[in-house]
Amino acid sequence: MIAIEIARPGPPEVLTPADRPKPSPGEGEVLIRVAAAGVNRPDVLQRLGKYPSPPGASEIPGLEVAGTVEAVGEGVKGWEAGQPVCALLSGGGYAEYAVAPAGQCLPIPAGLTVIEAAALPEAVFTVWTNVFDRGHLKPGETILVHGGSSGIGTTAIQLARAFGSHVLATAGSPEKCAACEKLGAERGIDYLREDFVDIVMTRTHGRGVDVILDMVGGDYVARNLEALAPEGRLVQIALMKGSTVEFNLLPMMQKRLILTGSTLRPRTAQQKAAIASAVRAHVWPLLEAGTVKPVIHATFPLAEAAAAHRMMEAGLHIGKIVLLT
Repeated sequence: MIAIEIARPGPPEVLTPADRPKPSPGEGEVLIRVAAAGVNRPDVLQRLGKYPSPPGASEIPGLEVAGTVEAVGEGVKGWEAGQPVCALLSGGGYAEYAVAPAGQCLPIPAGLTVIEAAALPEAVFTVWTNVFDRGHLKPGETILVHGGSSGIGTTAIQLARAFGSHVLATAGSPEKCAACEKLGAERGIDYLREDFVDIVMTRTHGRGVDVILDMVGGDYVARNLEALAPEGRLVQIALMKGSTVEFNLLPMMQKRLILTGSTLRPRTAQQKAAIASAVRAHVWPLLEAGTVKPVIHATFPLAEAAAAHRMMEAGLHIGKIVLLT
């Protein structure tokens, strides 16, 4: 099969097509003939040598795919060759074939294309486990989504709105803010031209928001604490401005705040299967009803993975970038 290798840590050009052996499904695994693979920020970090594959995972980048079941391993029930499928992976998605634990496989939602399905797993699993499991967002509460125009952000905005919450979102241009509002955010905040804490406090009449989904880190942490309401929850999912921070703990104590966060890739197959089960029960009906829909910015042939990474690093996209095999 053709797969995209990372020749060495470096710029997008280090992503090179190579002929690799087609993988075989082990016990409890599904072999997928990949039609489309989502491109995510962790893929870029892996290419740069900053996010190595977990032990036992494929060193080929790619954390989500969609296609058809090619074969199943011993003990797999509920899946058979020929079925349409999308799946969350620990690696190996930038290839014509990929293996996934059966518990991390989901049927392609009715009415969605294979391209749209490939854009689902990483974003939907991440948003569900962080916004709803860890952030405990409730109907009627308000969430601030940083990076609202990203794949994670566009998903978080739509799911929060679908479950009856109010949404504010930051983004880096008026066009991106408008896109966030079109998806359901009540206010897009241009973080290059506006102070998100000021906007949050004005919109909430000085109370603050109940949940913040943050992928920035760094000096945003202290500002996030300012923007949270009493009993608020800050959920950290990425660290684009750095992991080492200094901030005053007093607001956390005074407002009884919760600071939490998680990573998805290193979690066990059992934990990911539990998330998949919750996603299928709570999110798949919204996708099939058209209430929530993945936002696709661009597609590239698999061999042009480098171009897809250049687009992601330029930061001009809204929603997801997808590779086609």
